[in-house]
Amino acid sequence: MFSLVLSDDAVKFPVNRHELSKEAQAKLMEFAEKLKGENKNVYLEIQGHTDSSGDKEYNYKLGEERAEAVRRFLSKEGIALNRMSTISYGEDEPVSKNTSRKGRAQNRRVVVVVLA
Repeated sequence: MFSLVLSDDAVKFPVNRHELSKEAQAKLMEFAEKLKGENKNVYLEIQGHTDSSGDKEYNYKLGEERAEAVRRFLSKEGIALNRMSTISYGEDEPVSKNTSRKGRAQNRRVVVVVLA
């Protein structure tokens, strides 16, 4: 099992946005090529995350939009839709404290988990 995290400095999601940056698209293309080269029978869980600004319900929706943006992009790159599912954790699983700008930026992410 391996995963791709779209949250390093190059590909963080801006506040209240779900569009994929050019850097995120490049990483996803690379990731899709790796997947297609290694094993077609994997299943992807695409997890959307947000920081804690905004209310919980809004953050769940935003997390879902981020995960969906990644799913649509991977689909265009040739990954079968029936091999991908999306889930939003909203603000519930932070990787950093939401008390600083840097921490909030790390929490605005999408994690693509490859399940064998």
